[in-house]
Amino acid sequence: MHTIEKGIRRHIQGKKVLLLFTLTTIVYLTMILITIPKVMAYASGKPLLDIMPLGYDLAYVNALFDALGTKGRAAYLHEQIPLDMIYPSLFAISYCLILSFFLNKLNKLKTTLIVLCLLPFVAGAMDYAENIGIIALLNDYPKISDRTVTITSYFSLLKSMVTTLYFLILISSLVILGIKTLRK
Repeated sequence: MHTIEKGIRRHIQGKKVLLLFTLTTIVYLTMILITIPKVMAYASGKPLLDIMPLGYDLAYVNALFDALGTKGRAAYLHEQIPLDMIYPSLFAISYCLILSFFLNKLNKLKTTLIVLCLLPFVAGAMDYAENIGIIALLNDYPKISDRTVTITSYFSLLKSMVTTLYFLILISSLVILGIKTLRK
């Protein structure tokens, strides 16, 4: 714990945290506003696998990839996925530091709560696993394995669950900090 806290403490200066958050947000917005809509334009309104928090099955993946066609699958593989291979690392680092920053303001960084700062790394790892699965599915199409779909869907679900848990913790920290600030 001490090593984690020491490593985090070196990087929780406001300007550094804000810069990383800004960079992460730019990549995220590029995906949400540009690459995902571009790929979805081929998909007849079907959501992409990356943005299905409750997972998917073989029938859905086949229907999506059929709807995407050759150009849509190529855009998914060569435009959306490369950007989504950058995002999980940025998310992990910046959101770890954001929660650390607020826990430090609450004088809770030197407690066992510091392990909560590692949740973005878990979410990032699940995102990478999901991306690797999606790459495999795109490359294997039309001979997609039900097992690969199940495993990839599982990582999508885990990514969503851990990310949701993280944001609930972050919002709770902000509320507590707000209440403490108003009481002063």
